[in-house]
Amino acid sequence: MATGSGVKHRSISYAKYGYLFILPFFLVYIFFQIYPLFNTFYLSTQSNGSVTTESVGLNNFKWLLASGQSRPYAAVHDNFVRVMGNTLILWFGNFIPQIILSLLLAAWFTDAYLKIKGKGFYKIVMYMPNIITAASVAALFVMLFSENQFGAVNKMLANMGLIDAPVRFVTDQTNSRIMIMFIQTWMWFGNTTIMLMSGIMGINPSLFEAANIDGASPGQQFFLITIPLLRPIMLYTMITSMIGGLQMFDMPYLYNVGTSQNKYTETIAVFIYNHFHNAISPNYGYSAAASVILFVITAVLGSIAFAFNKDDDGRGTKAKKSALKTKLGGA
Repeated sequence: MATGSGVKHRSISYAKYGYLFILPFFLVYIFFQIYPLFNTFYLSTQSNGSVTTESVGLNNFKWLLASGQSRPYAAVHDNFVRVMGNTLILWFGNFIPQIILSLLLAAWFTDAYLKIKGKGFYKIVMYMPNIITAASVAALFVMLFSENQFGAVNKMLANMGLIDAPVRFVTDQTNSRIMIMFIQTWMWFGNTTIMLMSGIMGINPSLFEAANIDGASPGQQFFLITIPLLRPIMLYTMITSMIGGLQMFDMPYLYNVGTSQNKYTETIAVFIYNHFHNAISPNYGYSAAASVILFVITAVLGSIAFAFNKDDDGRGTKAKKSALKTKLGGA
């Protein structure tokens, strides 16, 4: 740049220093995320054993997904279908009550007319299960609901004369699933409640004041104002819950430590782990193929969720505003 005295000054760019500071993050991300992802895709096309690296193409996927096969591949397919069903059942079973409970608690704690005291204390209590390690929670519930005579709950029920034989909380199909659903809901509802509370507190209070003036009931305000305006945070909650639910590993695995793996609570993540760490014959190809299938399912469901929640700023928004005003009885 030239000045009045004719001296040229060269501008200095500091952008390279910014790239230098963020370089460690990208190196770590490439090494621990990108490389394992591509390596998983590569392993999914290799033979099942850990010694040979013979390419089998897409056979691993065929053996996992295609039905009507001869043994032993039919058993692999049946097991994969079973664990996928277990995963979906456990996810829906903890997500639906979790989101309902969290939404009701969030609306209750953010209601300006209730004047609830000690909100900070309740937030800490609700969030506390989320900071406890999964291993500790699993050990706690296994000790409480153990099926032998030392299980606290079974012992209490027996002393009260309510049961003659221990209730199978760990190995029974229905009981074990209900227990894991309850544990997952108990551990995560506090985190979901706080996120929904932050979303509700971000809604303009004038909307609720206008609805009160128009004579809207609390129920109408909840379903016609709170729920629609919570859609972004609800989408985030649904996506994160879906990812966590489809990748559920710690609780289904740890809840059965010390016993034979319960086939009714074996998720796809546990299936991958068991095949990868099989002491007799580890099947890296099956594990990698199952991981790729899980990745694709998660990506597809996430894309569908985003597509259904996509907001068209034109006609859709005007139609929603008009419908809201009509339902609330506004002019």
